[in-house]
Amino acid sequence: MGKYQRAKGTHDLYPGAPAWEDDSVRWNVVENAFRELCFLFGYSEVRTPVFESTDLFKRTIGEETDIVSKEMYTFQDQGGRSLTLRPEGTAPTLRAYVDSPLSTQSGVAKMYYITSVFRYERQQRGRYRQHQQLGVEAIGSEDPALDAEVIQMAMMFFRKIGIKNLTLKINSVGSIASRAGYLSALKAYVEPFLGEFSAEGQGRFAANPLRLLDTKNVRELEILSDAPRLKDFLADDESAHFNSLTGILTSLGITYTVDPYLVRGFDYYTKTAFEIQSPDLGAQNALGGGGRYDKLVGEIGGNPAPGIGFGLGVERALIALQAIGAEQAIPDGPRVFVVTQGDAARAPAFQLLSRLREHNIASDMDYSSRNMKAQMRTADRTRAEFAAIIGDDEAEQHTVQLKNLASREQVTLPIDNVVSYLTEAGSHA
Repeated sequence: MGKYQRAKGTHDLYPGAPAWEDDSVRWNVVENAFRELCFLFGYSEVRTPVFESTDLFKRTIGEETDIVSKEMYTFQDQGGRSLTLRPEGTAPTLRAYVDSPLSTQSGVAKMYYITSVFRYERQQRGRYRQHQQLGVEAIGSEDPALDAEVIQMAMMFFRKIGIKNLTLKINSVGSIASRAGYLSALKAYVEPFLGEFSAEGQGRFAANPLRLLDTKNVRELEILSDAPRLKDFLADDESAHFNSLTGILTSLGITYTVDPYLVRGFDYYTKTAFEIQSPDLGAQNALGGGGRYDKLVGEIGGNPAPGIGFGLGVERALIALQAIGAEQAIPDGPRVFVVTQGDAARAPAFQLLSRLREHNIASDMDYSSRNMKAQMRTADRTRAEFAAIIGDDEAEQHTVQLKNLASREQVTLPIDNVVSYLTEAGSHA
């Protein structure tokens, strides 16, 4: 073990790691699948700074949420400004939207991000203090069909990477106005039972009673089972929006469960809220989720514009994939691995390697001066298609022994003909 260790709640990525959420190769597979899906749906990438004004998150997420009150990494810079490492992706993306010409353009702005988020929480597998989030935001329309598109996109992503056992839970959390009446009724119902609630539950009752619905405490869930339902307090247009959404999901063949307790962890949600779960994750079964935020753009100083989005955890997805033993299409290794034997082979090997790369043929070689057998093992481990073997004889004759590592067939070629031979053979046929 080295002198320094990684910070608690973080993890290192490297190729071939035993835990899939630490395997950088598998991360790339997941991220590339997400990029392909975003392109398919017409979303373009946005990248935001790793830190933002602390007030941005307090204003958007809600000061009484667990994220803001317990989990943010906040610091003061040398200018006395309070800054926070982003704990989620929506607020920074919307801040960037407001600051850019996107907010003045007509139509729906569709953006996606692949970013690290930071939350100080109890360390456990799949829940890291720095973790990777994939997300989309679609701004500019109240149409429930856009909600359905965002939900469909999230479901398609998980199926695309190999997670089939999914549960979609949806709910409508209404608006600030409709929630006000509901919260009064909820508090009146809970108050006689308050002594049976945990200290955390009692704190939520006082500060943010909607968070009561987010409890995992068995006794609290028993009490809340007869509590008033938020759906009974929705305005007519909110109910119509939700009914339209469920109708579209049904028409698309997307199975869902209406969960009256689903509120998610952000105060900015209006109308639609959804969560995607996988039983393959065990107790911590949430893969990701999202919702609508029709007032949020206006609250951070932009021209009011409705929107909806989601956030998904890369680590959670990889843990689920490993749990079910899913087959992932791991990318091919280099097309060619150059193997040398003898000092005279080094110079022509370097020249061949350079020529291959100049022609966009992925290639590599061993720089450890190991024997030929060890170099061939490395070629196999890197999933190379060919080994280009150069010994003293080949160096003298300006030839290469080109070996197909799958079929084990081997041909002798002039070194100047290797590029044309590989071009005609086709890549990883």
